[in-house]
Amino acid sequence: MTVKFSKDHEWINAADTDAAVVGITVHAQDALGDVVFVDLPEVGKSFAQGEVAGVVESVKAAADVYMPVSGEIVEVNEALRADPSLANSDPLDAGWFFKVKLSDAAQLDGLLNETDYTEFAKNA
Repeated sequence: MTVKFSKDHEWINAADTDAAVVGITVHAQDALGDVVFVDLPEVGKSFAQGEVAGVVESVKAAADVYMPVSGEIVEVNEALRADPSLANSDPLDAGWFFKVKLSDAAQLDGLLNETDYTEFAKNA
């Protein structure tokens, strides 16, 4: 799995660059607590890297979900909309948020690998 991480605590699996998968990290869901609602982006909408693409709400707080790369939303996780707790129980798989068609795959190079993200998250 080709997974990269943003400093905003999103992960992106770009193994298939036609439709990279994006979600929040284990660190993010730990910090949020029990997720009770997600606001997912509209399919077909394009976002620049760093733009807010959605919102995740928990019993403790609400947090923006940022685009780790620029691109167009090609699919959202309807199962997550129906059961937001998937973001807690399986954040790196079934709890994914959306799929994005990359505008610039080179932006992936600016994201963190798992080792660097783990070190970053210790101090976040």
